[in-house]
Parts: sequence; structure tokens; C-alpha cells
Amino acid sequence: MGLLSKRILVTGGAGFLGSYLCERLIAEGNDVICVDNYFTGRKSNIASLLTNPNFEILHHDICLPFNAEVDEIYNLACPASPIHYQLDPVQTTKTNVLGAINMLGLAKRLKAKIFQSSTSEIYGDPQVHPQTEDYRGNVNTTGERACYDEGKRCAETLFFDYWRQDKVKIKVARIFNTYGPRMHPDDGRVVSNFIVQALRGDPITIYGEGSQTRAFCFVDDMIEGFLSLMSAPDEITGPINLGNPLEMQIFHLAEQIISMTGSKSKIKFESLPNDDPTQRCPDITLAKTLLNWKPKIDLQTGLEKTINYFDQLLKQKG
Repeated sequence: MGLLSKRILVTGGAGFLGSYLCERLIAEGNDVICVDNYFTGRKSNIASLLTNPNFEILHHDICLPFNAEVDEIYNLACPASPIHYQLDPVQTTKTNVLGAINMLGLAKRLKAKIFQSSTSEIYGDPQVHPQTEDYRGNVNTTGERACYDEGKRCAETLFFDYWRQDKVKIKVARIFNTYGPRMHPDDGRVVSNFIVQALRGDPITIYGEGSQTRAFCFVDDMIEGFLSLMSAPDEITGPINLGNPLEMQIFHLAEQIISMTGSKSKIKFESLPNDDPTQRCPDITLAKTLLNWKPKIDLQTGLEKTINYFDQLLKQKG
């Protein structure tokens, strides 16, 4: 390690976003400890780092206490797709709440700066559009998605209580829809779902009429946002929205993916899941102003990279 390098803990480091973050932190000369329980994370995501002397991986569930001597913590651990987080909703809530308590306790002891990957899901099915950070949301506290949404809301509460009470240096990012290579092919999220179905020639499944909107940010842009927030002055705690402010209807996304893959897939409409948001789009004024951050990679370019990844993955699986 160089004189300016840091020891950094990344929970959920073998996951989709976590693996890119680990790679970026290592490339910048840091020493990285990756913690993951492999519920949705995969060793293949971090295969390129396994022989790097500055990278260490530990199989651990952050619901249990954890100790390490580090300068910074990125808390990314938690399944993020409804299919995965609804498999064991009690464990999802535990990961969000107990995981936050354990990581904040570690940050307090070490006087380390800590980053929380919060989510646009804390806004629920928003009645304010686009969503700004001061919007308190329209949420269902007892629904099927509540284990994730309310778990993340409670984690934000804990972060700001530790900040006020114990002066822990915190950074809270509200992450909007992010996509790219290494997404799990069976996570049920719209980009991965549509691409895998199109490549297989299966019907493209749209829930509802496809009029609901989402705004999609490519993974490289999102990681840049993480680093920009973490390196900002301590008084910039967040919460700060990170995402792409250019929204589109789900139906149009399906059409674009069918066109880009040259697929003969037809669109199939299914009934809408409970509590599925009708619109989701970030106002990123704060990120632009305070972090000088905004997404740079357009949807066409990002989808090309993601389609190529899934094409190779499906060919490997035969």
C-alpha cells in the first residue's frame, strides 16, 4: 500500500455493485476487505481480484458482529431485487437493520467514515415526481416489499442517529435503478429480465400495461457517484439521490431491447405485482450541485454492454 492508500471494508462486495466498487478501489491503490455471505453475491464477480495481494474476501453475514481495522466502510450488503429479498423477508429486514447497527458500531469504534447504500424504494409509490430528497414517501409498511423498503428506511434512521449522537462520519446515497454486466440473470429486475427473455426468444413479460416509468443508470456512473459522495466534505452526509433523471416507460424499454437484440420475442402482459411503483425518477440537483456528479453513459451504450454480457453468459450455460 502507498502512503495515501486506505484500508476499506466493502460489505456485499461480491454482489453486482459491490464487485465493481471493489475493483475500482483496488485500482486506486487501496487495500480492500470484501465481506459477503453469497446469498446473491458470486465469487465469479470478483474472480479478477482473488490473486491480488491488496484484496481479501471473507464469507460472513453482517447480521453478526464483525471486526476489522479499516479507514472506511461501504455498507452495500442486502439483496436488492424483490424476487431475492422476498425469499426470506425477516432475514432481509435483519440484514438492513442489524447489519447497519453492526457496521455503524464498527465505524464508531474505529472513527471510520461509513457509506450506506440506501434506495429509491424508501419513496414507495411516489406522489411527488421526480423525487427529491426532502420527499418523505408514500409507503406501505405491511406489504410484501416492506421488508426491504422499511429496512432501508430504518437503516437511514440509524445512520443519522449515530451521526447526531456519536459524531460518526456518514454518507447516505439513495440509489435508483442501476443496470449493467454482472446483474443476476434470474433477479426478476426489468433490464435483466427483458434481455434474457429477448436473447432466448421467450415472450417479454410486462407487468401491467407497461406505462409505469423507470430511469436507468449504468453501473460505471453509479460507482462514480459512490466515490464522489465518499470523498466529499464531511458535512455532506446525504441523503443524496444517485440515478439517471431520464425516465422512460417500461413498454418502450422492452421495444428497445427487442430491437437491439434482433429478437423475435413477443410482448406478454401479466397482472401488476402488489405495491409496484407507477413512476420512479430521481431529481439529482443535489448530486450535481454538491458532488459535481451526473450520469454520462447513455442508455443505448449501456444496454449494448449489458446485452453482450448476457449473450456470453447464456452461451456459456449452453
